[in-house]
Amino acid sequence: MANTTSAKKATRKIAARTAVNKARRSRVRGFIRKVEEAIASGDATVAKDALKAAQPEIQRAATKGVVHANTASRKISRLAARVKALAV
Repeated sequence: MANTTSAKKATRKIAARTAVNKARRSRVRGFIRKVEEAIASGDATVAKDALKAAQPEIQRAATKGVVHANTASRKISRLAARVKALAV
């Protein structure tokens, strides 16, 4: 357990950041799930719209440090490829 005042404050800050990061990560997962469901349904227009909504959220999570930049790019790329394959 933290003994110094600064260590106690650091613990509080970490807890607050963790809560924010969890919320962001959960939000991103929700957007990704919507794209996955649209792809599974086979509706290209819905999938395209879902991807357009998900892309900025995934990038924002990377900017904020919730996920690594390469991970975000990979997820967007793979989702985009799957949505594109639906249209063909």
